[in-house]
Amino acid sequence: MNDLFPILDAALASAAERSGKWLACMSGCHQCCMGVFAISQLDAEQLREGLAIADPAVAQRILTRAADSRTRLHGEFPGDPSTGLLFTEPEHEEAFADFANDELCPVLDPDTGTCDLYAFRPTQCRTFGPPIRDAEDHLTVCELCFVDAPADEVSRCEMDQDWRSQEDALISDAERRSGLFGATIIAFGLTPSK
Repeated sequence: MNDLFPILDAALASAAERSGKWLACMSGCHQCCMGVFAISQLDAEQLREGLAIADPAVAQRILTRAADSRTRLHGEFPGDPSTGLLFTEPEHEEAFADFANDELCPVLDPDTGTCDLYAFRPTQCRTFGPPIRDAEDHLTVCELCFVDAPADEVSRCEMDQDWRSQEDALISDAERRSGLFGATIIAFGLTPSK
């Protein structure tokens, strides 16, 4: 597991402590596991690492769910479905906004509502819930959290993101190792092809 995850987990713990009752996230709450989202090649690498050491029966269930997901998503995939890379054409980014919003994450155990690779989950999964800045520098939160919270309370609980530059360097390294340059989704990242 990479050195970034302990830093992320500490930043999350700090934000969660400050968030207190405003943070609704708990085991079994998996609304954020519905719909696909872009992950980095670093995230994909970490998921594969977790898959490699998972109980074989659990790993097989994950791989089956991922294969089923890839089959469902193949025709409308906003990228190259042979590599799993997103956004290979200019129109793909716009198409992604409405893509597979009802697709369950293949790493989610549908019976328990928990993540089968929780310790190896992607950065976005580790940072979702508490207030965090998005790419446009807007403060965002899970729609189930901070309901009716005043803006200053949301700001007070913002998650520290000093780890972003370290993540960028690690993503570049993971891309070089995989030979895949760009984002993917979990279903494709679990079993990449070149």
